[in-house]
Formats: sequence, structure tokens, C-alpha cells
Amino acid sequence: MKKRSLIFFLSALLLLLPLGMTVHAEAPHQKQFVYDYAQLLTDNEVAELEALASELGAERETAFIIITANGTDGKDIDQYVGDFYDEQAPGYNQPHGNTAILTIDLQERDVKLAGFKKAEDYLDDQRMNQIRNKITPALSDGQYFEAFSSFIHTSHDYMGYKPGVNPENVLFKWWFQLLVSIIVAGVIVTLMAYRSGGRVTVSARTYMDSNNSRIISKHDRYVRKTVTKRKKPTNNNKSGGGGGGITGGGHSHSGSRGKF
Repeated sequence: MKKRSLIFFLSALLLLLPLGMTVHAEAPHQKQFVYDYAQLLTDNEVAELEALASELGAERETAFIIITANGTDGKDIDQYVGDFYDEQAPGYNQPHGNTAILTIDLQERDVKLAGFKKAEDYLDDQRMNQIRNKITPALSDGQYFEAFSSFIHTSHDYMGYKPGVNPENVLFKWWFQLLVSIIVAGVIVTLMAYRSGGRVTVSARTYMDSNNSRIISKHDRYVRKTVTKRKKPTNNNKSGGGGGGITGGGHSHSGSRGKF
């Protein structure tokens, strides 16, 4: 009896030990998400964007960063963003980690999106182009807070899809899925109503006299077939909105750039 009590006590002690131990969860590395060097935002707008980036970034384990500049010290915006990543070492839970950056330069009216590490896979060049196209009208209208919010929300949404899938495919839209459901339900109800009225046994054969009905003649005429071959024109003037690359520090990234 004493032996059983001792075993029970030791077992309970082993189960309770983890509760008394301090659990050190890995804290996010990135503390700042908005770098408003061009002073386009109010304090309240910065606070809202910081909170939004922190909340949605935690769900995707990615730091969503906004940079505004009024000039890039003569650097091209690609180099400017690359140098920022190399020198500031942003990332969700480690330096040079998962990061999605939106940068605008007021002087040149340039906008650049870049995705590093996990964001490079989930926000590839095609998805970055789609995001840039979504936010550019707001940037052109000077609605910077709306554009930055849209960037964070859309990036978060797109990262919920597997890489290689087009998030804008109509099959993923809720209204399309609802429409299909309504159509399918309507077809089922129609078929049920049709079958409930009995089967129709009258057909074309009911009124046809097979002894006196026949095909008189059959005639096919082949006129001609013409095949025209035309060389497909080559587009040497591409404007794909930029793309990814490698920073001066050797960090690869996806991306998209354009004007606003």
C-alpha cells in the first residue's frame, strides 16, 4: 500500500513540475513597423498601422513594414529598400527574417514592394504586382493611410494561400461560391419537381410512321480548307512592374515596383 502511494506521489510530482517552470516563449524580434520619414501620417494613423501590422504579422509570422521617404539620397529605390533590409535587419522573430516591405518615395513617385524569406515564397512577384495594383490608386490620390492599411490586409490575406495559387481566382471568391451553391440548389429542386409529376412517355417516335418515313438523300460537299501561318510578334517592350532580386548583403527577395 505504501509502495503504491509513493508511486502515485512521484507521478503527480512529475506532472506538476512543468507548471512551476517558467516558459520562455520566443518574442517577436520586430518592434517597429512604420518608418514615416516623409511625415505623411498623423500620430494616430501611425499607432493604428503599428497595431495592425503587429496583429496580422503575428498570424503570418511576418513583419509587415511601411517606409515613406522624401528622397532616397540619390539611390534607386531597389537599392534603398535592399540597404534598409541589410542594415536594419528586420524580421518577425529574428534579424533578417520574414519581412514584407512597402516603400514609397515622394520625390520620384516610386513605389516598391519586397518580400523576404517566407514572404518571398508567399508574396512572389505576381502577387506583389497584384497588391501594388490594388494600392496604387489610393497612393495617387494621397490616401496614404488607406493604401498602407490595404497593403497589410492584402498581404496577410494572400499569405493564407499556398504559393503558386492566384488569390484573385474567381473560384476563391465568396460571392462566386454562394452563386454556385444557389444554382446547384435550384437545379436539384427543379429536378425533384419534374420527377414528382410523373415521367413523360411521348417522344418523336410516337407520331412517326416508320414504314413511310425515310431519308430521301444525303449529300456532303467539301469546299476547301485554308491554313494560314502567321509569326507571333515578339514583345520587346515589357513593363512587368519590376521584380525580385538580391540585396547588396546577399539577401534574395521577391518584389514589384512602379509609379504612383
